[in-house]
Amino acid sequence: MTAHKIGQAGYRGPSIFKEIMYGLTAGLIAGGLWKRYHWNLQRRNKEFYDMLERGEISVVVEDE
Repeated sequence: MTAHKIGQAGYRGPSIFKEIMYGLTAGLIAGGLWKRYHWNLQRRNKEFYDMLERGEISVVVEDE
């Protein structure tokens, strides 16, 4: 009878704690990447407008 119980160690279903942790981890990684992308975009825009204000670049095409 004990040999029969050993063979029944099967699938118990999903672990709710593991699923929550996987979801939180994936969400934090995706959110961090998204935030990093927007910080980089904001930095590029700030550099552009700083250079425009200093007169290093122009958005008007000069005629020759």
